[in-house]
Amino acid sequence: MNKPLQTNPIKLSQPMGALLCFLGIKNCMPLMHGAQGCASFSKVFFTRHFSDPIAIQTTAVNDITAVIDGGEYSISEAIKNITKKVTPDLVGLFTTGMTETKGDDIKGASSLLKDIQLMCYVNTPDFEGGLESGFAKSVEALVEQLVKECSEVNNNKAVLIPNVNLTPIEIEKIKDEIAKFGFEVFALPDLSDSLDGHLGLKQGALSSGGISVEEIQNLGDASVVISIGASVEKAGTLLSQKNEKMTHFHFQTVSGLLAADAFYKALMEFKTLSKPNPSIVRWRKRLQDALLDTHFAIGGTKMVIALEADQALSVATTLIEAGADIKTIVVPTKTKVLDALECEVIVGDFEDVEEKLQDAELLITNFHGERIAHEQHKALLLRGYPNYETVGNQLINDTLYEGSCYLLFSVANLINSTTHH
Repeated sequence: MNKPLQTNPIKLSQPMGALLCFLGIKNCMPLMHGAQGCASFSKVFFTRHFSDPIAIQTTAVNDITAVIDGGEYSISEAIKNITKKVTPDLVGLFTTGMTETKGDDIKGASSLLKDIQLMCYVNTPDFEGGLESGFAKSVEALVEQLVKECSEVNNNKAVLIPNVNLTPIEIEKIKDEIAKFGFEVFALPDLSDSLDGHLGLKQGALSSGGISVEEIQNLGDASVVISIGASVEKAGTLLSQKNEKMTHFHFQTVSGLLAADAFYKALMEFKTLSKPNPSIVRWRKRLQDALLDTHFAIGGTKMVIALEADQALSVATTLIEAGADIKTIVVPTKTKVLDALECEVIVGDFEDVEEKLQDAELLITNFHGERIAHEQHKALLLRGYPNYETVGNQLINDTLYEGSCYLLFSVANLINSTTHH
């Protein structure tokens, strides 16, 4: 980044990524260690995005407790208050800029409470990293603190480690595809049945679905772990170290024809299959046809993408296969994952987006890019967090053969409806 400050940031904070991770664990209470406003901001943000209640608690550090308390008191008080009303299977404790700056010992605080409450702690200061790293650090913490080491493997057990950008339906679809190869699949974390927008019984104080704590503890006997997205590659490596017989497959993305091919090929080789399930072949043919059908609209269309790095890579990969001319990708935090793409990549904010969009026709970004697109009369495809404009964000699927078809059609129809008037 070549300027001293971000004026209109795209970036979201590490604690928000941590919150999403802990929401993918059954009966978990995400506990944000910081001031009350930090938690209420994240709660409102995700409640609006998912149109669903979001469970979160805060240690509500204020100016007085911040000075006199090393973190233990406010954390133990919060745990006492939480466990009076509900019995969480896990408390996911994560920090904010303030409590990190004053150096609270959350590891110590967690170990003091281990007899009362099972906890997983993670340091997520919001003065570094962003949504992806906060999520990834929390997955790593879950693996290191909860998963038991193992020497046996169950040949039919697989673990999926998704990155923060994969929607609940995408996680479900990827799990279903892995299951077609004869695996029982666990996702860590699993938002596919907690934030998928199902009609629940009531607004709960704890996360409603997801992978159970017991299932997490027993992930060590899986024969294969599949990590998707550069941000969670380390989490996959850490899990594979719990069992020397476990195989780790890492994919930067599984969107687009070639990336999805690589995903299925790895699974076929692992299971020594000569041909995949017929539905996989069928969707591959549909995607080939979709690439032909959308090439006329997408081919040569100049685009700007402003998303988290892993999602930017996925979307760009699919659209480049259909001939899109991606002018610039603006990412919120430093990354190497986009180096392979032949387009300009900058770390920046919406001010940069505004400037770059002038020579382009289509913007792909979150809700906050809407004003820019309207002002410049450019087409806009909403992706990423937040999206306050449309409902059904949790069921948007851009991944594997099927989702790539939907993405190509959405973009082509958008281009056709905006450029011909």
